[in-house]
Amino acid sequence: MVVPVLFLLVLSCMIYSSYAQGPPSPGYYPSSKISPISFNQGFKNLWGPQHQRIDQGSLTIWLDTSTGSGFKSLHSYKSGYFGAAIKLHPGYTAGLSNNQDHPGNHDEIDIEFLGTTPDKPYVLQTNVYIRGSGDGNIIGREMRFFVDDVPIRRYPRKSEATYPTRPMYVYGSIWDASSWATEGGKYKADYRYQPFIGRYKNFKLQGCTSESSASCHPPSASPSGFGSLSPQQFRAMQWVQTNYMVYNYCHDPRRDHNLIPEC
Repeated sequence: MVVPVLFLLVLSCMIYSSYAQGPPSPGYYPSSKISPISFNQGFKNLWGPQHQRIDQGSLTIWLDTSTGSGFKSLHSYKSGYFGAAIKLHPGYTAGLSNNQDHPGNHDEIDIEFLGTTPDKPYVLQTNVYIRGSGDGNIIGREMRFFVDDVPIRRYPRKSEATYPTRPMYVYGSIWDASSWATEGGKYKADYRYQPFIGRYKNFKLQGCTSESSASCHPPSASPSGFGSLSPQQFRAMQWVQTNYMVYNYCHDPRRDHNLIPEC
């Protein structure tokens, strides 16, 4: 499954200009191969409809003291390319999360922007779960995560035992995660700054749904001839991880690496 833009990998979302040259060119831009769709063409409201506004195909959701809001895709997918242009709320956003919590027996891929204090950048987290949300059962397939077409993470399929096969829906949301989201819950949501607003546009949604035939092939996130990242894409990913990554569970000495064979 290809995902454009957690205990697994955490990146500090700073502006590229803070480094003299920015990331090297990935040489291939998968988002340019996928036509954008409007919100209603691919998604529907999941909860908090009074905190959701659609305008010319784009979507605005917000959180205040009463509730947040969430949405989901119309179909579940076995594989595909999923992306959007996302505008985050400025200023104090500690305690906020833009993923969706789904406890229970399912597979899940997370891309979360965690709220922050004004003096610090947003943190982008990526998670892969099998059979539940945050229950420690972290298993994955070949996935590539991108920000502005630059790879930030590759999650390879290592064996059949680490390959979730259940179809997944695409979700988006904003909600209060004060108990853990910002520095382990040190900073809470401060509703003096409400509403907290997230904006989405240029939705990209193309792949093989749960009803697709076995002959369906999702769009490629790499140039023709490469089953994974191209060498140029891999170099760009290494640059991002060297300059932006602040945590990688595969490098955490406190973890039992017998339990994380994907590393």
